[in-house]
Amino acid sequence: MSRIGKLPIVVPSKVELTLANNNVKVKWPLWELSFDYSPKIEVIKEENTLIVRLLDESAASLWGTTRSIINNLVIWVSEGYKKSLEINWVGYKFEVAGNKLILSIGFSHKVEMIAPAWITIAMDEKAKNIMHISGADKQLVWEFASKIRSKKKPEPYKGKWIKYVGEHIVRKAGKTGSKK
Repeated sequence: MSRIGKLPIVVPSKVELTLANNNVKVKWPLWELSFDYSPKIEVIKEENTLIVRLLDESAASLWGTTRSIINNLVIWVSEGYKKSLEINWVGYKFEVAGNKLILSIGFSHKVEMIAPAWITIAMDEKAKNIMHISGADKQLVWEFASKIRSKKKPEPYKGKWIKYVGEHIVRKAGKTGSKK
């Protein structure tokens, strides 16, 4: 028995949900996402909750997965996801111009990246070195954040990096001692 599959999915009042032909469509004024699930699984809507039931024991492995994916769709559409990046070094900076991100990260040129549709980039009001990436699809948000991070991976000796906020990078000691 799946412990995850048994849990009901609470749907916020503003989210529109449509069930038809083994497909779930979740809609919010800005975003719409859908998911096709197995015919061996049944999704039932009761007022503001969804219940995922198993019709065939051979699909037991899909039960919890289906429930998690549908729950994530509801969360993605209603709340969205946010990933924050921090830049650290003298002269390194982010600039946002519309859907274009311009990075000054120590190269002879500025690195320009265009954000995919449904992704918004915003600078933090308090700290100039922190940027927030947000959107409805968790995969797109994290993928774009990882592409930005890959432009200047953490360097543990000098402390130059673009890193996720909250990520701990172990600093290493440089060469010590003198030549005799």
